Amino acid sequence: MAVNETVKYGIIGVGMMGREHLINLHHLRTQGVVVVCIADPHLPSQQLALELAKSFDWPLKVFSGHQELLDSGLCDVVVVSSPNMTHYQILKDILNHPKPHHVLVEKPLCTTVADCRKVVNAARKRPDMLVQVGLEYRYMPPVAKLIEIVKGGTLGQIKMVAIREHRFPFLVKVNNWNRFNSNTGGTLVEKCCHFFDLMRLFAGANPVCMMASGAMDVNHKDEIYDGKVPDIIDNAYVIVEFDNGARGMLDLCMFAEGSKNEQEISVVGHTGKGEAFVPESIVRFGSRMEGRDGVQTLKTENRLIKYEGLHHGSSYLEHLNFLSAIRVKGAKTPAADLNDGLISVAMGVAAQLSIEKGRFVNIEEVLDEHNC
Repeated sequence: MAVNETVKYGIIGVGMMGREHLINLHHLRTQGVVVVCIADPHLPSQQLALELAKSFDWPLKVFSGHQELLDSGLCDVVVVSSPNMTHYQILKDILNHPKPHHVLVEKPLCTTVADCRKVVNAARKRPDMLVQVGLEYRYMPPVAKLIEIVKGGTLGQIKMVAIREHRFPFLVKVNNWNRFNSNTGGTLVEKCCHFFDLMRLFAGANPVCMMASGAMDVNHKDEIYDGKVPDIIDNAYVIVEFDNGARGMLDLCMFAEGSKNEQEISVVGHTGKGEAFVPESIVRFGSRMEGRDGVQTLKTENRLIKYEGLHHGSSYLEHLNFLSAIRVKGAKTPAADLNDGLISVAMGVAAQLSIEKGRFVNIEEVLDEHNC
């Protein structure tokens, strides 16, 4: 695809996150980007997306289903931001479609490891298509800076990665789909695939086994939908052991609105320690040799970001990166590929299973297709 050629996007699923993608893409219009069509069976979501697009002076063709959008031939790139449980069928239909569409699919890739594997296998047969998974936390300026510090060797060989997310409860989504494990894959898949992905990046390794403890202790207990009470956990501790000897720990609490930072990341190597804080956008790092007095504090920013949005500019940078990969197809692969999506889901599934069984879970247990 020529650098100056207009890239036409379609968005499948225009709920809260789909409309967020629409806004991000509008801020990329100077890069030769245009959204030409959307698909969503939910009329109120359609209407909100149409109003947004009208304010951007972008006329949209509206479809109620993704197959009609694909068959229209209107777009070159598809953003999949529909509910988690719909990802597999939509991705399957995109990958089987005669017309190639490059794909940015929101996390999690799918809700089960088995479905993720099927998508990975189907994508192998479509070398004419790029598929990137929406693990955009990698691009948050403080996180990206910490990744750079770690990869530069400043902290030595990484031994421990601790990620704390203390935040607000799950937001209300269309038809309350995100209140049930069967739709989301479970909180540790739906929410925490981001953090498992970051742990792998920081550790420079793959997971071997996981141990988790968690429950639904505060949120959603008095909610009932179609006679059913939500079953998504709202807090957990998760320990991960990696194949290079590094360890990771996740501390999740979704009833902690009284926090200064939503995410706090600590990475410790054999010669130093680094930390990232979101949304303060601060990075701290120091060495064992220099001690506390030698700790440096950086305020991070990325001047490329034209829209902060819901994720501190990371979605904008994600789109910028994906657009670059599309335009130099063959020379550059998506930053977060299907294997990253698969492993991040497998880690979430293993953690959920650990809570259910009350024991360590080997990652091979969930990666083994026969056990999926």
